Parts: sequence; structure tokens; C-alpha cells
Amino acid sequence: MVHTSTTKGTGFAKRTGPVPVLTAEEAVLLVPDGATVAFSGAGGGIVEATAVIEALAERYRKEQKPSGLTYLHTTGLGDRADRGMSPIAIPGLCAKAIGGHWGQSPRMSELAETNQIEAYCFPQGVITQLFRSTAAGHPGILSHVGLGSFIDPRQQGGKLNARTTKDLVRLMEIDGQEWLFYPGIKPDVAIIRGTTADADGYITMEDEPTFLDVLSIAQATKNSGGTVIVQVQRMVQARSQHPKSIKIPGFLVDAVVVVPEQMQTYETASNRYMSGDMLAVQGGIEPLPLTERKIIARRALMEAFPGAVANLGVGISDGVGYVADEEGVGDALTFTVELGPIGGTPAKGIIFGATISPRAVLDQPYQFDFYDGGGLDVSFLSFAEMDRTGNVNVHKFNGKIMGVGGFIDIAQNSKKVVFSGTFTAGGLEAVIADGQLRIAKEGRFRKIVPALADISFNGGDAALRGKEVVFITERAVFRLTDRGLMLCEIAPGIELQRDILDLLDFEPVISPDLQLMDGRLFREEPLGLKQQWSLG
Repeated sequence: MVHTSTTKGTGFAKRTGPVPVLTAEEAVLLVPDGATVAFSGAGGGIVEATAVIEALAERYRKEQKPSGLTYLHTTGLGDRADRGMSPIAIPGLCAKAIGGHWGQSPRMSELAETNQIEAYCFPQGVITQLFRSTAAGHPGILSHVGLGSFIDPRQQGGKLNARTTKDLVRLMEIDGQEWLFYPGIKPDVAIIRGTTADADGYITMEDEPTFLDVLSIAQATKNSGGTVIVQVQRMVQARSQHPKSIKIPGFLVDAVVVVPEQMQTYETASNRYMSGDMLAVQGGIEPLPLTERKIIARRALMEAFPGAVANLGVGISDGVGYVADEEGVGDALTFTVELGPIGGTPAKGIIFGATISPRAVLDQPYQFDFYDGGGLDVSFLSFAEMDRTGNVNVHKFNGKIMGVGGFIDIAQNSKKVVFSGTFTAGGLEAVIADGQLRIAKEGRFRKIVPALADISFNGGDAALRGKEVVFITERAVFRLTDRGLMLCEIAPGIELQRDILDLLDFEPVISPDLQLMDGRLFREEPLGLKQQWSLG
């Protein structure tokens, strides 16, 4: 078991009366030295217990306690700056972290990059399923997710720096098939969030954009003998809420922290479209400006088909849902987000994970059950770097640790994967005019390289399994073949040698049927997908 604390029984005794209501400052006194602490939350303040996290940081600054903590977080928390996990990214307070995504809290990434803490990155789906597995008393989980990537112990085993030496992930073979064993994680303390608590500690989440894995975290912590702290916006009378609205039963909750000014996300106080209480008018979302990002999102959407169940990833791919809404085909597809929402239009930017007018919201572990089992028809994911064999890196580049989030679960198991990104990065300036694309200024960084040292997606393995993989940039479209990347399309206005081949330090396979990208992509008017898909 991944477990660094020997302190047990820190929670309240079994109770029959009201749940203790504490201030954030009082609640963090329940966190002992050396504890393993599990946090709920996702980027942009989604289901994040912000007040408790900030109180934990303040207590350490004043008292240098608690010390030597291990952090567990399924995905990334923060605004890519100073919020989320960044306030508690303090040497001494934190000794180790196991996270699915790191880039939302760059101060945590910096601790790992400078070898100040032990640091692991596990796939998001694996971590969320580990909480559920721990709640059930299992020793860990067996999964195919991560094979052939940096998670595989034959590569880095999920370790992010030189200080991190202990092997946690093990390679196993069962009936001739390879599996990865991820050991269980036992939290001593859970710091999670809901919307409303009744006087007995029963928690609802009516204002949250998604449920994440708060129930699994609470169950895992309680069954490990730990303490569960829940931040909420308000208290109500005991038994006054509908029983089917309860997400966390009161016997799992040791303390409630009431924060009346609790925001739904960093950007929204209470958006009823995101909580699912209201349905947004289709077409009411402001269209994206015609930039290289929109060209890529449009071309990616053309790889979908009516009736497809799809996943949208963070980054440049989050524009696909907005383009689908512009085209009037949003209802012809079912977009899902790994955090749990199904249907609707996934939000962009730091509040990615919230969805405008979702059709349903699942607990995060169950969303990943569907993903890991191969249920997705197509996934739209972003790439940071890719190489000639179709390997993709999103977790560590230019010396910066970002983590993978749900990328590995999704890319490895989706029937079809569409990777999107600009051809170069760092100052790229593209001009779109008269249905053509011109590169006014090239980016400083080449994103397509001969070979990657850090592998988040294994192109060779995907090719052997016959997976359909498409790589889309603003100026070129590649497809994965058994010979590696094949250049299949170039944008009108782009010169093959100057704008593509001269920027590659290898010779790609060029399709004998090399074509121009669809001219509609480079014009202001809609593509006409609704008519093309015969949707009326």
C-alpha cells in the first residue's frame, strides 16, 4: 500500500448527533504530521475545497505544522498560476505527491522539477478507480492503462524526478497478457467539497458542475480509519433534503466547513446551465473567431460522425464542442468529459471539466470504467509533441511537468483518436484570408520531432493494434500507419517543402493521394455539416 502515515484514529468518534461545524482554521488542525491527504477538485475551482486548502497553507506558515504530508489528487487543481494546489506547494509541508495532472498548479510542478519532493504521475482514471478500490478493501487494481507509456515500469514507472526512486507500479502477466498493478492508496484525511450539508452531515452537490470522485474518496478515507472534512456553501435542517440527492452520507463525514461565498468555479458564482438546472438555447454560445485554433477544431470535428460517443480533452481540442454547436450538430454527437458530464457543450479554458447543459452527470470512476473498456467511438485530444512513429508526449516537455490527466486512459482505449495541435509553438502567427493559410511568423519550438524521450501515447503499439489515429495541425493532417506518420493533407496556401518538410528533421511518409485540406475550414461561414450529415 502507498501509505506514509502511521497516525490513525484522528477522526471523530462514532456519533449519533449533529455533525461538527468548524472553521477552515479549526478543520486543518485535524491533519496530523505525515498524513496522506486526498483532495477533490479539478481545474478552475471545480469541486475544490479552496478555503480549507488555503487554511492548511496558512497553518504551516505560522506553525510549520503539519509536516511531511503526501498529497493525492485525481486530476489537476488550479488556474495554471497561484490557486488550486499551489498555495500548499511548500517544502516541508509536502513530502510526496501522487497526481493525475500537475500543470494546473505550477508551484507543485516546480517542487517536483527541482527535486524538493517525491513526485509520481498516474493516469487519472487509475487514481479515481484506486479510491473506489481502497474503499472496498482491495490491495490495488490491475489495469492495461499505461502499458507502453512512461507509466510502464520498463520506462519511468510514473516517476517524475530523480528524487523519486521507489517503484510503485508493477508489471504482471496473467494468462499470457501483460497488466500493470497499481497499489492501493490509503488516505488519512480527505479534504473534499459539496454544496449543502444537513445538520447530520449528509451532503448534496446540487450546485456543482460534476460529482468527481468525492464519494469514493470519502469511503476510502473512512474505511482506512481516516478523517473526512467537507467544505460546503450552506447548512440545512436534518432530513430536509431528498434522499436521492444525497451524494455523501453523514456517517462518512467528520467535520463540515461552511463557506457562504463558495464559488461554483473560479469564474462562476452559480451558473445554472453548468449545474444542469437550466438548458441553454442551442446556438446561444458565441462563435469562435477564425484562427488557427478554430481551423484545427473544425477539421477535428470532421472526423466524427452522427451518433458517436466522444470525449473532449483540455487544450486546443476543447474548441471542438463549440464548433459543433456553431454547426448545429451538437445534438447529433454525445460529448463526454472524463470528470463525469455527458452531453451538452464542454466548457473551455481553466474551467474545462464543467459542461453547459449536460444530459447526465456520472461519478468520475464510472466514467473511466466506460472509457477504459473501449466505449468511446472517437476522442479529441491535444498534443504537445509527437514523433515520426506516432508517439505523443503531453506530460513533460521543455523541462516543465504537466502530467497526463485522463489522456492515457482515453487515448489508449478510444476506438479512434484525433490528436490536435499547432505545427510549431511559441510565437506562431498564422494569417487566414481568401480561403487560404499563410504563416507570417513561425513558432520557436518544433512540436514534431524524430523521436520522443517521454511517451504519453505509444504510436507503435497503437499501429500494431490497428487503431485509427489522426494528427491535425493548422497546415497539415497526418495519419498513423505501420510505417509511422503519413502526411495526407496540406492547407491551401501552404508550400509543402518550405512550410512542412523543412521543419521536420526526418522524412515523413507522404501519401500518394496527398490532398488539400477542405477549403471551407478557412472561411468565416459555417462548414455546413448539418446538411452534410443529413440532419435537416
